[in-house]
Amino acid sequence: MTLIKSISGIRGTIGGKAGDTLNPLDIVKFTSAYATFIRRSAETSYNRIVVGRDARISGEMVRNVVCGTLIGMGFDVVDIGLATTPTTELAVTMAQADGGIIITASHNPRQWNALKLLNAKGEFLTKDDGNMVLEIAEAEDFEYADVDQLGHYTRDDSFNQRHIDAVMALSLVDKESIRKAGFSVCVDAINSVGGIILPQLLDQLGVSHHVLNAEPTGDFAHNPEPLERNLTGIMDEMRSGKYDLGIVVDPDVDRLAFICEDGKMFGEEYTLVSVADYVLGRTPGNTVSNLSSTRALRDVTLKHGGQYAAAAVGEVNVTTKMKEVGAVIGGEGNGGVIYPESHYGRDALVGIALFLSSLAQKGCKVSELRAEMPEYCIAKNRIDLTPDTDVDAILEKVKQLYADQQVNDIDGVKIDFPDKWVHLRKSNTEPIIRVYSEAATIEEADKLGKDIMQVVYDMQG
Repeated sequence: MTLIKSISGIRGTIGGKAGDTLNPLDIVKFTSAYATFIRRSAETSYNRIVVGRDARISGEMVRNVVCGTLIGMGFDVVDIGLATTPTTELAVTMAQADGGIIITASHNPRQWNALKLLNAKGEFLTKDDGNMVLEIAEAEDFEYADVDQLGHYTRDDSFNQRHIDAVMALSLVDKESIRKAGFSVCVDAINSVGGIILPQLLDQLGVSHHVLNAEPTGDFAHNPEPLERNLTGIMDEMRSGKYDLGIVVDPDVDRLAFICEDGKMFGEEYTLVSVADYVLGRTPGNTVSNLSSTRALRDVTLKHGGQYAAAAVGEVNVTTKMKEVGAVIGGEGNGGVIYPESHYGRDALVGIALFLSSLAQKGCKVSELRAEMPEYCIAKNRIDLTPDTDVDAILEKVKQLYADQQVNDIDGVKIDFPDKWVHLRKSNTEPIIRVYSEAATIEEADKLGKDIMQVVYDMQG
């Protein structure tokens, strides 16, 4: 059993002893700390917090505890029900709230759940703000409202449609071309909220669709992370030749992967690259992704006359860098598209609508669109750590060994060679160093990663 507290929230497995897992006592404690933080620091004073959740089996239990705690802290609660992460983010500003709590463990398996914390802009808390919440929780420095100051509960199921309306209103979503194209798509909604909102979006775009794992039961039909090894069902369905595009999301619908008409993966890294190519062709500007994302985004950005910048891993780091450089689009290589014209959060609905717009305007097959993108392959390896491993010393030594190359140390160490790169960073959730490497072929990328890993092993003796 596991309980992980971090600046982005609290997550863990359900069941077990208090302090060891995600259970009602720890949910109350952490929710109380967040409410106290909002009370003390929020620039707004609506006295209102939005709560949304994915379809996880434990979601209703967690939602009840969270809502009850917020009311006990004196906040009015706007419960938007089963909703995606980007829907909840948008709902914070639409509902004029001081913050929001998303109940989701993203791509983690069914036994996990989590609380993700938002500020009044509907964006994830900064590192400093997240640390303040952790400090308040650790000290149990909070006080509940008296009987006359209790908050009120409101259920509002309108935000799925309001999210879709916001997507449809984006200037680069070419609704007419999409409708005329007559697309047929297959969707894997992984038994969560994608099964509710994606059919509504596709209906309103005029796209015919067949949805696999549509029922939002939270009993996931397969491992919910949208990686090729987990997607054999929809890949087989796509090989029937009945569909133009396959669409895959994770349980909270902030990650997005596509499958070509022939059943082959478009490549999760290339979700952002392809959408960025479309956006940059119409609104030139800068882009941002994290250090572990494909170099293809840089290449596409330079092609359109913009500048590319890299951020530390983590959505809040990407959005911070995007604001700093005025990026018109950005995101993460795990299929996360962040389009500021909509909002500063990964949003699969936005990604789908922009991708379909690009496909409709080009009048080509998905595989042909993929072939237009710069070709790179990423290998993902790991180094298991012992309790006495000095990770910082290892990373510093690697940095020194490759000082003649372009090195970025804002998040671990990334070494940029002229035609490839490798990124080493300590995991926040496991006792490992993640080793991501990219080159023109998967064999070359894997060799680069393993060569660096051998350097680390040699250091350890």
